[in-house]
Amino acid sequence: MSTPPTLKLPPCARAHRLETDRGAFAVHDARPDGAPLATALLVPGFTGSKEDFIGLLEPLAADGFRVIAVDGRGQYESPGPREESAYAQRELALDVLAQAQALGGPVHLLGHSLGGLISRAAVLLDPAPFRSLTVLSSGPAAIAEAQQVRVRMLIEALGTLDMEAVWLAMRELDPVEAADAATPPEIGAFLHRRWLNTVPEQLAVTGRQMLAEPDRVAELAAVALPKHVISGAVDYAWPVPLMDTMAERLTARRTVIDGAEHSPNAEAPAATAAALGGFWSTL
Repeated sequence: MSTPPTLKLPPCARAHRLETDRGAFAVHDARPDGAPLATALLVPGFTGSKEDFIGLLEPLAADGFRVIAVDGRGQYESPGPREESAYAQRELALDVLAQAQALGGPVHLLGHSLGGLISRAAVLLDPAPFRSLTVLSSGPAAIAEAQQVRVRMLIEALGTLDMEAVWLAMRELDPVEAADAATPPEIGAFLHRRWLNTVPEQLAVTGRQMLAEPDRVAELAAVALPKHVISGAVDYAWPVPLMDTMAERLTARRTVIDGAEHSPNAEAPAATAAALGGFWSTL
């Protein structure tokens, strides 16, 4: 679960709903002072939301980019139905395509973790609305075995408990004292609120996607789109050497953010924004 360092939007950004032909999505929309060099669409990961990208908004806007961070369907402030079929990967990929088209495309696309798998699926359906693809802390196929165990436990709990009970059970699996000491109360309250506002069917279906995702790197390599693979120096979902190899297979730019783990966007936003702006500025 990504933990944003702050919930305060910078002056360059505002929260609103992006209207698309597949419904409305809650977004944070950051704009530069002048005409943007390009627009970027940021797709969050499993249990995440647009808030995970707050630290990127101001530096990327300062570099001249319009940045849209989105809650996917059923995530936090974007509504979603209680039917599992609504969260099939193709459906979520079609949402990303609709968001890009609503923004006037082509846009730079970034997907974090699960969002990387969804973004990859969108590009494979139709690369036309995109200028580039960045996968952030997202690998070639299913997540690592140790994380699969945790996700299976979560899916099982979602089938038998309500969201509050699952939240309490998850906290028991983590070193609560350390987490509480490091997390400001307002951030902790937000994480709880975000969890309760996320549709459980979205979590169950996307969790299964991360358990069963096939290796589609060869398919993606065949798409003539600039690509960038970013990760922290350590990653528990997809080992860093696996992402190194994926970048080679994609002939992609590769960036490792020192001092960061699975969420460089929240853990080292300045360095992550610099890497993104540097890549997008060359295209």
